[in-house]
Amino acid sequence: MNAITVDHIVKTYGSKKQVLTALDDISFEVKKGELFGIIGPDGAGKTSLFRILTTLLLAEGGTATVDGYDVVKDYKQIRKSVGYMPGKFSLYQDLSVEENLEFFATIFNTSIDQNYDLIKDIYVQIEPFKKRRAGKLSGGMKQKLALCCALIHKPSVLFLDEPTTGVDAVSRKEFWDMLKDLKKQGITILVSTPYMDEAAMCDRVALIQSGKIMSIETPENIVKEFEGELWAVRSADMYRLLNDLKQYKYTESCNSFGEYHHLLLTKNQGGKEGVLKYLNELSHKNILLEHTAPNIEDRFMQLMKNT
Repeated sequence: MNAITVDHIVKTYGSKKQVLTALDDISFEVKKGELFGIIGPDGAGKTSLFRILTTLLLAEGGTATVDGYDVVKDYKQIRKSVGYMPGKFSLYQDLSVEENLEFFATIFNTSIDQNYDLIKDIYVQIEPFKKRRAGKLSGGMKQKLALCCALIHKPSVLFLDEPTTGVDAVSRKEFWDMLKDLKKQGITILVSTPYMDEAAMCDRVALIQSGKIMSIETPENIVKEFEGELWAVRSADMYRLLNDLKQYKYTESCNSFGEYHHLLLTKNQGGKEGVLKYLNELSHKNILLEHTAPNIEDRFMQLMKNT
């Protein structure tokens, strides 16, 4: 049995005159014990999906189950068996770290001591601040406290909606390390993120845009699905370079990636020599053009262009 099954879910907002489709007939399955990522930008439909699966929102069409329970008929059982960490910090700002944790333990008829082994590795990092109000914590500490509260009742499925948004790079890495440890304990984890680099941390990912799932695969296989030769390009004037490459007659796509622009040429293109000739004619200086391996973001941009 799958931990999560989503079957043709549709979610819309608005009136008949102006309807916004947040989720457009999406389907996927998450295996028990899997770390599954929903990857996409703001507005892609990630939060609507999470709210439906945690029984906080009703869909207009389709069905979904979590741990074998129907999200509509069996909402009480689901709320007892899952952990949910929403994107916005939603704990009680005026309560201390310890008080927040005790409150959530009480709600689920358990105690901190009873499931301490599950949260120990995370809680020890914030325990020195257990008397501090939650509202006074740093972003990384808030993140760890929210995760402890979501885990305190030992859920079978953990939902994390953009858990690393707004935290520093070190805290992001620490958080994913914690998720890997939780996965070892048999917890199924569904995590959403707008950060494409975090997709590599998942067992499988679904790439989502405008409420549609464009691909579901392992991170490695998604990269393998990239079509065409990819070039990394750099010059002395990167802003002008990007605009000029987009105007090049053989350009399929061109996007900025750190210190380089990633250039994909059409099939009937002039090759490296043609690009260099074009850029030299436009007086670009210090040009560097070399083959590069695609990443998940390259494939995401390609899928967006093709849909």
